Amino acid sequence: MNKLKIGIICEGKTPPDSRVPLTPKQCRFLLDTYGNKLDLVVQKSSTRCFTNNEYSTQQITLVDEVADCDILMGVKEVPIQQLIAFKKYLFFSHTIKEQPHNKKLIQTLLAKHIQMVDYECLTYPNGKRILGFGHFAGVVGAHNGLLAYGKRTGAFELKPAYLCKDFDEIKQAYAKLQMPAIKIVLTGNGRVSMGAKEVLDVLGIKEVSPNDYLSQTYPYAVYTQLVSEHLYRHKQTNTYNRNDFHQHPENYNCIFEPYTHITDLMMNGVYWAANAPVFFTKAQMRNPNFKIRTIADISCDVEGSIPATLRSTHIGNAVMGYNPITEQEDQPYQNHIIDIMAVDNLPNELPRDASEQFGNALIAHVIPELLKPNSDIIDRASITQNGALHGKFTYLQNYAHQLA
Repeated sequence: MNKLKIGIICEGKTPPDSRVPLTPKQCRFLLDTYGNKLDLVVQKSSTRCFTNNEYSTQQITLVDEVADCDILMGVKEVPIQQLIAFKKYLFFSHTIKEQPHNKKLIQTLLAKHIQMVDYECLTYPNGKRILGFGHFAGVVGAHNGLLAYGKRTGAFELKPAYLCKDFDEIKQAYAKLQMPAIKIVLTGNGRVSMGAKEVLDVLGIKEVSPNDYLSQTYPYAVYTQLVSEHLYRHKQTNTYNRNDFHQHPENYNCIFEPYTHITDLMMNGVYWAANAPVFFTKAQMRNPNFKIRTIADISCDVEGSIPATLRSTHIGNAVMGYNPITEQEDQPYQNHIIDIMAVDNLPNELPRDASEQFGNALIAHVIPELLKPNSDIIDRASITQNGALHGKFTYLQNYAHQLA
């Protein structure tokens, strides 16, 4: 019986991402568990959060080339010149929303007859996603938001997440932190928001109901978590219906405005659709009663639900300033400026933790599917196959064949 050969590829995107789909110990576990069914090698890399030596210590074979592998796993988009024809790839392709910058990528996947299994599209039969780095995006995004607030006000100092070994090191810093009496709004209840909530809970910040948040003052730090039913109302009926909102968000208004008068720090974890209402307008941000001066836009939808997110920011330079008068970017941490944290690859600040959590889900829910002769889960997530768009992804036809 021929073994399935999996190759963990070296990340080729610039700048390189340091995360991995499987940690050294997870690779060892797979070989010990499925050694009669699969083989696994790791392409050498100097930029991973786990070193080559950590893999070799687990007796994982390190290689220069992976062309003899059946399945190739990475994290970020593979540069088109590095794609190997007629292979099965797993990575985040960022093509399903017809992202213009990746048009050439999907064209190359088709031309090279690659089966592109997108992590983002791996779902259970009920449609729920299996994999994602959202939790640690939320953790790091909340930390960055707190760091920015502390720097702005001088109330406390925090070490950037990317300079910490792992979340445990951050937790040790939190144990010594004295939070001022501030009010924090957290939006959303998905993986991203729940990661941010974990940070607030580890800090011991008290959660209060939306009504109490709006009506009460507190001598200590508090936060409230707002989900869709707290945020949106139908324009005609002034009610909220979950199914209707998801089908027709353009028929709803956002009722977030009262929170802008009493909030010190906003953490946004809401996925935003292009026709959904924004939390507030740029005009509202000029209102003297608009109190929010630090926004951690963890979802990072440029000019989306947070209109002041003019661009994504970068690890090491995570905060930009937004001038509500000029509606332009400005230097952060000034009295008249609103500080925006909008890093678009947040999990890469805690890559070891993020990789381990991701790999655990990959082992539990995806590797067994890859070992099957046929898998509905893998089939549903395959964007391209045999030189054509596959399954439900035929809607990408125009996008994939337009000139890049």
